[in-house]
Amino acid sequence: MRFVSFLTACLVTAALYLMVMERDRVMEFVGRGAPEETAAAENPAPATTAPAAAPAPDEPRRVSVVALHSVARPVAGAVLVRGRTEAARQVEVRAETTGAVISEPLRKGAFVAAGEVMCEIAPGTREVALAEAQARLAQARAALPESRARLAEAQARLSEAEINDRAAARLLEDGFATQTHAASTNAAVESAKAAVQAAKSGLEAAASGVQSAEAGVAAAEKEIERLTIEAPFAGLLETDSAELGALLQPGAPCATVIQLDPIKLVGFVPETEVDKVAVGARAGAKLATGRAVDGRVSFLGRSADPATRTFRVEIEIANGDLSIRDGQTAEIVISSGEQVAHLLPQSALTLDDAGRIGVRLVDETAHARFAPVTVLRDAVEGMWVAGLPDRADVIVVGQEYVTDGVPVTPTFREDVTQ
Repeated sequence: MRFVSFLTACLVTAALYLMVMERDRVMEFVGRGAPEETAAAENPAPATTAPAAAPAPDEPRRVSVVALHSVARPVAGAVLVRGRTEAARQVEVRAETTGAVISEPLRKGAFVAAGEVMCEIAPGTREVALAEAQARLAQARAALPESRARLAEAQARLSEAEINDRAAARLLEDGFATQTHAASTNAAVESAKAAVQAAKSGLEAAASGVQSAEAGVAAAEKEIERLTIEAPFAGLLETDSAELGALLQPGAPCATVIQLDPIKLVGFVPETEVDKVAVGARAGAKLATGRAVDGRVSFLGRSADPATRTFRVEIEIANGDLSIRDGQTAEIVISSGEQVAHLLPQSALTLDDAGRIGVRLVDETAHARFAPVTVLRDAVEGMWVAGLPDRADVIVVGQEYVTDGVPVTPTFREDVTQ
């Protein structure tokens, strides 16, 4: 058995040696070159063979590239900004009077309708103060007719005194009355005028008393109204309302209410693109959660932010199910009208020596030429660019290996997504 194993090992070693060290001889032995020799015998070479044509020494070598027949198409222009969602309204409702809370608190996240009670304050002695003010008003109103009667009485006495004075003056002229009687009637007229003036002052004081009492009643009623703190609009509670038994002072918070339907998308447009945006333009956005929403521009700022030189833009979005929250990150695309552009692969873009972004074209003479472009926006299929002719042969593979004027041999393809 040992002899057989030894013999096997020797044969394997010899085979490996022949295949590695003497491979050429082995292949020649087994006839590897026979087909070539047979073919040469069957097709003998001509006696004289013309040498291959060599390229002219002054002709540059052409570079093989892959190009694309691109045709311009109308595309909706867009302005891309980053922003966030923002509640349409957010109010921290505060107390306007002092008192202890006597209502059960509403928990944050609860929906409240417009006018719904969120906090109720103990009335204390406010109802007594209202009753007192109403009593003063009744008293002031009761004194008003008496003042009017006194004024009417004083005016009647004034009329009587004036009649007596005129009669005394005529009698004095005819010699039937004395100077003393005439002076007495004149004094009576002046006294009646003073009484009328006093009655008018009394009537004005009574009227002022009525107005003051009415103001006191209104103030007492308003103070009682302030005991009930209601939701200013329909929305969600962002915080718990004031706890039962808590003492509220004027200005103390009761609860924070936010309105999420509709909700706003807020972004900031650079000053270089603000002219492309208009109020009423359609806009869409993609939230950080991946949800897509759309709406219209409802506001475009007229004053730039002093630090960033950007302009605030707001888009109103329907949010009936309240699923969009305040403060979510959003990527906003605002429509800016229709433009003519080319859809090219992102890899086709390159830079020239001056740092301009553009593409390499194949001109009519099959030479490479750089053409600057303006990137409008990107899409899943590629980049929308403007600045090229309506029809252009764009180099999409090999543009980094050629410069202006280099001859190329293009191979064209049609699908820009490849």
